Amino acid sequence: MAKNSKIEWTTHTFNPWWGCVKMSPACKFCYAESWSKRLGQKVWGINAERRFFGEKHWAEPLAWNREAESSKERPRVFCASMADVFEDRRDLDAERLKLWQLIEKTPALDWLLLTKRPDLVQTLTPWNDKWPDNVWIGTTTEDQEWANERLAALARIPARVRFISAEPLLGPVKMGEWAQHINWVITGGESGPNARPSSPSWFRSLLNECMAADIPFHFKQWGDWAPGQGLNLAKARQAAAADGTPMLRVGKKVAGRLLDGEIWNGLPKVDRA
Repeated sequence: MAKNSKIEWTTHTFNPWWGCVKMSPACKFCYAESWSKRLGQKVWGINAERRFFGEKHWAEPLAWNREAESSKERPRVFCASMADVFEDRRDLDAERLKLWQLIEKTPALDWLLLTKRPDLVQTLTPWNDKWPDNVWIGTTTEDQEWANERLAALARIPARVRFISAEPLLGPVKMGEWAQHINWVITGGESGPNARPSSPSWFRSLLNECMAADIPFHFKQWGDWAPGQGLNLAKARQAAAADGTPMLRVGKKVAGRLLDGEIWNGLPKVDRA
């Protein structure tokens, strides 16, 4: 958990538990798994126990909510960076219930629930067709195959904001007919020791589709690989992206988050009563 998160598109992060199971190519080099192993936590895999937290941990969002009530800003809370809230395990049901109750007690916070399991969302939430106004639901769409599978399920969820996280972007993605159901697009490349380069044309294609459909676009990062044009780093590792663009492995910090010379910090437009 982190107040004032370093993740560009959220304000805070909150984890009801740690641990998950890999289920698609975006999970291959999962940063959350690597981080948990570094801290000695064996919480990944179908047979591993999840790491749970005490009341002090659960009280933190209540404090954020009190602060937000006297502020003109609405903090965004990413839930969960170290797990998937919709992992289908019965030992998580009690913690999920606590989360739903916490969300309802913190109406001054916007809760961003990001999952790779959008088909389970309606089954594992208590809200049926009347979702709280402060809950946003998103799904990961790392390539077209997974976009095709997940966007149909996402579109059926009656949340005020539906978003996609095309990160790490591992192939071209077009929203197509589902664009009318999407309120926000986050995208970015992969970071870490095994990072795979993303093609610049994939990001530009998503940007163009967002602009045509008036969908806010957020480019989070290039990741460890950046387009080689304009970078004078002769010793950097080189590779060609899938679209043929020369890419250099320069690290996340040097690669930055400029796409065609601009920073894209789009956020959803939310009308409130």
